[in-house]
Amino acid sequence: MELIYAAMLLHKAGKDISEDNVKKLLSAVGIHKTDGEVKALVAAMADVDIDKAIKQAVVPVASSSSSSGTVEVKKEEKEEVKEDPEKAAAGLGALFG
Repeated sequence: MELIYAAMLLHKAGKDISEDNVKKLLSAVGIHKTDGEVKALVAAMADVDIDKAIKQAVVPVASSSSSSGTVEVKKEEKEEVKEDPEKAAAGLGALFG
């Protein structure tokens, strides 16, 4: 995950996503990755339009509920499922044959 973050930071800073730049960035924050991992990231990112990928990945978290600019965040209530302990133990027994 650190490699993706490094690529995004370099992109945001307007820097080239190169092996040297990725290594310098990761080294500056105390993260070590192998040369193979860094090389794989740079190769994978070569044909990626990062701005386009970010726009496609954006998911709205909240929606406007009125013209006054207030934001309403919806919460989903989770139903509590009660399970019979004997059935749960029997199911575990099936794992060990």
